[in-house]
Parts: sequence; C-alpha cells; structure tokens
Amino acid sequence: MQKGVLDTSTVILLERLENASALPAQPVITTVTLAELAVGPIVAEDDIVRGRRQAHLQQAEATFDSLAFDANAARAFGGVSASLRRSGRKAAARSFDAMIAATALANDLPLYTCNPDDFACIDGLEVVAVPVPETRDELG
Repeated sequence: MQKGVLDTSTVILLERLENASALPAQPVITTVTLAELAVGPIVAEDDIVRGRRQAHLQQAEATFDSLAFDANAARAFGGVSASLRRSGRKAAARSFDAMIAATALANDLPLYTCNPDDFACIDGLEVVAVPVPETRDELG
C-alpha cells in the first residue's frame, strides 16, 4: 500500500479534487499542516468563516494520521533549507512548506501537493503533483 504525505494545500482542496487516484492509497498529514489549519479559525473575521475553518481542522484531525515534526525531521530541515538557498529561495519565507517537506523526507515518503512549485529544488524529495481544481478562496 502506497503511503504519502498530503501538504496543506491538498488537504484544503481535498473535497474538490476530481481524481482520487491522484492521491496515495494511505494518505497522512503532518503536525505542521494541523498547525497551519489551526490558524484559520483564529484569524477568521466572522463567525461563519470561523465555523467553516474550525470544522475543516477537526475533520483533518479526525481523518488523517499525522506525522510529527520530530528530531529526524528537524535534521532533514537543514538539508531542505540548504536546497532552497541554493535555488535562490529563502527557507524562512516558506517555513511551513519546508517543515512539511522535511517531515516527508524524514519518513521517506513522497509529498502530494496541489502547489508543486512550492517544493521545487528540494534535494531528495519526491513531489507528486495533484491536479488542481478550479481555484477559489477555500479558507475564507
């Protein structure tokens, strides 16, 4: 059974994806994705949006096993940051993505994303592009 990490963009767009076969048979997420999703309800400007974002967070927590950003991921983060710097990108600007990539690398798993350019040039990371449905503001 193929296991793979879904990044935050993929989790957000999951209900709208048209081709489930583009995802791993055993999808997991990272605790970093849970952290990103946890920001949504807090910064929402109205109760309807806040409720929708909170429901999305709770669904992700209930649906997926999550991989921790642990000591192995922290070590992998160094390599991810170096890869980004060599490509002219700043790891700090993409810190959540870099931590998600490091967690995937530390667990020797491919990363499934609707935004493959966010993970370009990271040495050793297998990036699987998930076809993007028509976009709209999924968080708002």
